[in-house]
Amino acid sequence: MTFVSTHFGSIQVDESSAIEFPGGLPGFEDRRRFVPLQHAQAGGLILLQSLERADLCFLALPVQVLRPDYDLVLTPEDRAALELPNERQPRIGHDVAALAILSLQEGQDPTANLRSPVVIHLQTHRAVQAIRPDERYQCREPLVPPPIEAVCS
Repeated sequence: MTFVSTHFGSIQVDESSAIEFPGGLPGFEDRRRFVPLQHAQAGGLILLQSLERADLCFLALPVQVLRPDYDLVLTPEDRAALELPNERQPRIGHDVAALAILSLQEGQDPTANLRSPVVIHLQTHRAVQAIRPDERYQCREPLVPPPIEAVCS
């Protein structure tokens, strides 16, 4: 299908690649269908384009790009929404993909939301923004590490 995005113009979208958020995204509960698009020039960057609102698009990165040892924790409710078994936590790259939504504000360093990643069940294409039950990660984790200062001069 052809979709006209406010940001990217006319794009070809394979319907089978669309993901569905059964409960929408926080703040956008009425927007449930998105398509993940790979950014051609920025390796790893994912664009989550709404298929219901042409001007709604989120920038995201796989959590493993930001934290290779990222520990995914889903609540039983999130696992049910994703149609995943309750016996164990799903594994990133095997059962699910996990994306951190980026925040880019003028005059501020970019940040990533590692506290509430977008989790996509790879088989069903169902997705949730899974809010962690702990505070191991923050909503505004810095993308750029602080500068390293020399300790010897």
